Amino acid sequence: MMPTERVAVYPGTFDPVTNGHLDIISRAARLVDRLTVGVAVNAGKGPLFSLDERVEMVRVAVEKMPTTGAVITVVPFANLLMDFACAQGASMIFRGLRAISDFEYEFQMCGMNSRLNSKVETVFLMASERSQFISSRFVKEIGRLGGDIGGFVPAHVRDRLLDRFEEDAESA
Repeated sequence: MMPTERVAVYPGTFDPVTNGHLDIISRAARLVDRLTVGVAVNAGKGPLFSLDERVEMVRVAVEKMPTTGAVITVVPFANLLMDFACAQGASMIFRGLRAISDFEYEFQMCGMNSRLNSKVETVFLMASERSQFISSRFVKEIGRLGGDIGGFVPAHVRDRLLDRFEEDAESA
């Protein structure tokens, strides 16, 4: 009997992708055969980077990660997460939790997603100790104000952020 392929989705806005996101991607990829990182349009959050830019930054970061054994792909999406997960053939959705404040929102989302499709399980991974405090919002704020963000994001993302902040300052 052939074992069933374990397929999962890790969704997010990734504006920008952080070392915390990459920690969850790496750990999730050890648990599945195929992991799709879904980059959400999420215009409601007013992203700093376009969808194409965010997808590219995640792709580059994933390509630089040590091999996990799982096939990792990066795909943009603009539909319901559960529809996206089904289109990817996923039976799991990975979500990262940093603090208790994340739990309430994620708990509600998990309940709604389960009502939409009870065949797709949500799996929560706690952020590792070294990345519990990292958030895209804080990284952008620190970088915009001239702080060192090198420990929070990959080098190529740091460079893109600094370039964007410089462009914004010149156009202001």
